Amino acid sequence: MGEAVVTLKKGEGRSLKAGGLWIYDNEIETIMGTFADGDIVAVHDFDGYRMGRGFINQHSRIRIRMMTRDKDQQIDRDFLEMRVRDAWAYRKKTVDTSSCRVIFGEADFLPGIVIDKFSDVLVVESLALGIDRLKQDIIDCLREVLAEDGIPIRGVYERSDAKVRLQEGMERYKGFIGEPFDTNVEITENGVRYLVDVRDGQKTGFFLDQKYNRLAVQKLCRDAKVLDCFTHTGSFALNAGIAGAASVLGVDASESAVLQASKNAVLNHLQDIVRFQCADVFDLLPRLEAEGEQYDVVILDPPAFTKSRNSVKNAVRGYREINMRGMKLVKDGGFLATCSCSHFMDYELFTQTIAQAAKSVHCRLRQVEYRTQSPDHPILWSADESYYLKFYIFQVRRER
Repeated sequence: MGEAVVTLKKGEGRSLKAGGLWIYDNEIETIMGTFADGDIVAVHDFDGYRMGRGFINQHSRIRIRMMTRDKDQQIDRDFLEMRVRDAWAYRKKTVDTSSCRVIFGEADFLPGIVIDKFSDVLVVESLALGIDRLKQDIIDCLREVLAEDGIPIRGVYERSDAKVRLQEGMERYKGFIGEPFDTNVEITENGVRYLVDVRDGQKTGFFLDQKYNRLAVQKLCRDAKVLDCFTHTGSFALNAGIAGAASVLGVDASESAVLQASKNAVLNHLQDIVRFQCADVFDLLPRLEAEGEQYDVVILDPPAFTKSRNSVKNAVRGYREINMRGMKLVKDGGFLATCSCSHFMDYELFTQTIAQAAKSVHCRLRQVEYRTQSPDHPILWSADESYYLKFYIFQVRRER
């Protein structure tokens, strides 16, 4: 049976032609041939030009995710091994690989799959039907490639429990791939030790994308009084502590996250310097302001306030308020580290929102640096969804 052929409408496929990997349902003119969801199909432009091959899913608005631009390339185990080797070679050149994101979906030309390495454990998130069929081969290839570098993998855990799988016509799933193992994994990052819960922690267990942003704040925190908001399991707070902060308060609304953060403080012998509090940050910051508290460094690392274009306006209000509150708590001449992890809150809008917050509270911001996600989460130009983390460090000055 021949391969089905998908033909685009005239004038469509602009993102694909610019280097992206997605084709939406409304860009397709015809589909010729028979196929099942998850199958590889050939993609042609309106004039018959062969644009490559990808997997199709009629349950998804992202109808096709491209696997290759080579019209004759077979999507087999050799192809997957090539992609995996390229991804690992890139990490070895750009980041500390003791714990890192080894495969970042579209940005590594393996659309729909993420694989994080925590020491000797892999955590897999599979979010698209076509790549889900190839998941085991990708994992096997990665284990072989890592073994060649003397890195044995103790176990693999799947965290494919995101709601987006439902949009692909797939069930949410989490569990072991292979033999069970202890899912509390110790890692070291920037000299800080953590226990990562790969089974029940957020996302894949730990936010590796902020690795070098956490390192960037260390130099500001020596002898400082530090407030870390939305601390999760304490990563920014502990980086401040290990850098020599005088005192650190980490705040999060999740009791389980605060409990894990406290354990991580003990693991690093920082329990006398770094303490954690379970509280709603939006409620706590006004109370701290009313009590006259001031900090040398305030860190704002909130969850994504928007996960769709429809809620961007509400997100702007949230980011504006939290930055206003944060700025009020920074001593004159102190530092504010603030970020957004939402793809839909783009650079321009986030920057504008911070400027509005500063104007509202009569602060002057001196930019220290602007950063994005760690290089193991590469930004693929033309794949806008791969650029999501915006991270600023400012010195805050009062108007005088």
